[in-house]
Amino acid sequence: MLEQKIGFLGAGKMGEALAKGIIQAKVALPERLAMSDSDAKRRAYICDTLKVQVLDDNAALVQASDIVIVALKPAVVRQVLPTLAKAIATQKLVVSIVAGITLAELARMLAAGARVARAMPNTPCLVGCGASAYALGAAATPSDGQVVGEILASVGIAFRVPEPLLDAVTGLSGSGPAFVALVVEALADGGVLAGLPRDMALRLATQTVLGTARLLAETGKHPAEIKDMVASPGGTTIEGLRVLEDKSLRGALIGAVEAAARKARELAKS
Repeated sequence: MLEQKIGFLGAGKMGEALAKGIIQAKVALPERLAMSDSDAKRRAYICDTLKVQVLDDNAALVQASDIVIVALKPAVVRQVLPTLAKAIATQKLVVSIVAGITLAELARMLAAGARVARAMPNTPCLVGCGASAYALGAAATPSDGQVVGEILASVGIAFRVPEPLLDAVTGLSGSGPAFVALVVEALADGGVLAGLPRDMALRLATQTVLGTARLLAETGKHPAEIKDMVASPGGTTIEGLRVLEDKSLRGALIGAVEAAARKARELAKS
């Protein structure tokens, strides 16, 4: 269990998900967490829900924290973080979960030698099933990396990667939930077309994707093995697979990940 005090700059959905995961996984006790937010209603909600300290003063939060998790919008980060550089100095670990802000830009906003890390969690963190990756800045220590990995692993799985690969992670696991949600919606629409009631079709489609994901995760089988288990010769599944191949589903998904990763690289340069 971490003894350091963890402060969240921003109490939005992703910050809430990480704080909730940290508490539920017993990575840290609620009294070791604090969150700041400019919205009074949001602060009240976080206080009631997570039972952690909430503040409306970013400087006070940083002063009281050993680890500062930056969970603000990019434009706000560029306004706020430089004003906190002196308080952060080199004693505090800064972990950014903000898209489009590189380690180099984080370092420029802070004091020389600041210990920074950049992480890319995804929305399934909200239900403890996140897929995250992180990269460390030049001044971050091995123990800093261990702490970041432990925090992210509290809401799913986490991989340490070289920073350039975070763009690929953004394209795959960052944008991936939207791609999968579209697949679920399309499967449900297919069920409706085949005669199922809408609510039943959506529940069946959702459970099918959830069950298949668990089957892959728990058995370690390659997706092709699962596909071949279901697709019997001359059967219904292979007929459907033929249509998906004709419509280039595989190529569309590969292209979507590539396009999202490319956009992430462009945002980081802008």
